[in-house]
Amino acid sequence: MILMQLNQLTKRFGAELILSNIKLEVQMNDRIAIVGRNGAGKSTLLKMMAGEMSYDSGDIFKPKETTVGYLAQNTGLQSEETIWNEMENVFTHLKDLEKELRSMETKMADPDLLEDRDKYQQLLTEYDRKQEYFKTAGGYQYETDIKAVLNGLNFKDFDWNTPITSLSGGQKTRLALGKLLLTKPDVLILDEPTNHLDIDTLSWLEGYLQGYAGAVVIVSHDRYFLDKIVNTVYEIAFQSSKKYHGNYSDYLKKKEADFEIEMKRFEKQQEEIKKMEDFIQKNIVRATTSKRAQSRRKQLEKMERIDKPKDDNLSAKFSFQVAKRSGNDVLRLRDYGFRYEPDSPYLFENLSLEVTRGDSIALVGPNGVGKTTLLKTLIGELEGSKGEKMIGTNVQIGYYDQEQTKLDSKKTVLQELWDDYPMKNEKDIRTILGNFLFSGEDVLKPVSALSGGEKARLSLAKLMMQEANFLILDEPTNHLDLDSKEVLEAALVDYPGTLIFVSHDRYFINKIATQIVEMLPGETKLYLGDYDYYAEKKQEEYELQQIEEAERLKNEPAKQEVQQKNSFQQDKAAKREERKKNRRIAEIEEEIEQLEAELEKNDELLCDPEIYQDHEKSLELTEANTQYQERIEALMEEWESLHEE
Repeated sequence: MILMQLNQLTKRFGAELILSNIKLEVQMNDRIAIVGRNGAGKSTLLKMMAGEMSYDSGDIFKPKETTVGYLAQNTGLQSEETIWNEMENVFTHLKDLEKELRSMETKMADPDLLEDRDKYQQLLTEYDRKQEYFKTAGGYQYETDIKAVLNGLNFKDFDWNTPITSLSGGQKTRLALGKLLLTKPDVLILDEPTNHLDIDTLSWLEGYLQGYAGAVVIVSHDRYFLDKIVNTVYEIAFQSSKKYHGNYSDYLKKKEADFEIEMKRFEKQQEEIKKMEDFIQKNIVRATTSKRAQSRRKQLEKMERIDKPKDDNLSAKFSFQVAKRSGNDVLRLRDYGFRYEPDSPYLFENLSLEVTRGDSIALVGPNGVGKTTLLKTLIGELEGSKGEKMIGTNVQIGYYDQEQTKLDSKKTVLQELWDDYPMKNEKDIRTILGNFLFSGEDVLKPVSALSGGEKARLSLAKLMMQEANFLILDEPTNHLDLDSKEVLEAALVDYPGTLIFVSHDRYFINKIATQIVEMLPGETKLYLGDYDYYAEKKQEEYELQQIEEAERLKNEPAKQEVQQKNSFQQDKAAKREERKKNRRIAEIEEEIEQLEAELEKNDELLCDPEIYQDHEKSLELTEANTQYQERIEALMEEWESLHEE
């Protein structure tokens, strides 16, 4: 079933053409990625699909009953409500319907209503219809859904009565995502949904989206995430779209293969054209061959020329070098800890770490555990509260700040770099900026006007110029498009110095890290390998934990008392109680079956014209039914209690 179809969509901002003749189709259960360079128009396309932005020409076809949900980049939830109440507001229609059903039940028990059989039957029919909708719409499980989403988005340790206004920007963004997931639209449109998510939360979101009942359309720079989720990729390049089947890795392979095929076709035709032009030039003036040359000329004029394939792979070009080599011991931490106030709890403590020259260490762990704070203590921006920190001989630190706070918004791009290195001539500075995709008039842009990706590239240019031998990077891949990420990966793989970095990009971690340091509340663990090795070990730890938990439950005193009774009398008493409980369960089930039979019998009698016209008899049967229903509910509570035991 087609949920949405875009046909020949075009969008301009003023005179600038952003998108042209875009074709895209969304079917039920599609998992679609929109990819392309920064500035290609991906977010613009999502906004048009969500109805948040107009388009200049073309059509968007969507059935009236199709619902669309959209999450923009870094959208924080703005609400005066508590976490729980805001999530529950998604289900206001179900809560209202539940009140309506209770009201209808009260009316149905009113003896006066039985005087008008038509009205009673009409109410009963309406009640059945609404109750069925309430059930299928999730009326009996929406609280469970809310808990699952809040736990999955890392709010399990929160007081859900916390006002949303007191939360951080990243927490508000996660709540905005959670609220959208709970609405369960037919088409779920997500623009960079992985921002502000730690690795565990990313894994949960992957699982949630894989099992999502509708279609999902995603823009993301997380390659691991895209490979896990999507089955279709639309590339936006040169204002147009092209469709590829498969996940992101499949798209890269097919794109490269398509480009090679198109280039070979173009080159073959160029060779053919050259031969024909040479033949025409040599033979057009000869009487004996003039006709053949004229024929070739006509053939050449009619030929449908193949355009040279366009390559959108314009990427930054850089490498990190070191001015001088550090000593072998780069950094040592012993029982290191940090807290903001002398009397406040430690953000992290008992952290010990040894870093030697050439190490490439990734810091991972849940949001809020103190990874960025640790980096700031290493560069001296913050002071550790306890323990020992030792920086080695000849160590020169270069720091990449994910917020780019070190950039001066009042300067131009050229000034930002040149002011730090005034002895270099302008041509060299422009050449360096060109390697980071700032060309021509781009270098005269004010820093304040740069996009997130442009600021990231400028920060990397400044970092490269330092030639530091110890790089400390905080989320270096944020804001970078996929091509720029690959260039950064290549530069860091060849970097001859030492590296510590924080990242949520699992693909990036896997390419760069030789060690993983996992920061958890109260402890730190070291894994000697890349991300795949770390993930494998975490799975092994989880499985071992499950086995140990099963053993613990098996051997705990209460279980042992039941399983290994030394006293024959105690064992006999326990079995007697078990038999008694089972007999009672059987009795309850039998009584419920009899009561339900009586209810059904009375309902049939109430449909008999002779009975429902006899008001006394009708009232008697209705009151009996009410008593039967109350008795059934009481028995069900007892039955559930016995089963729980």
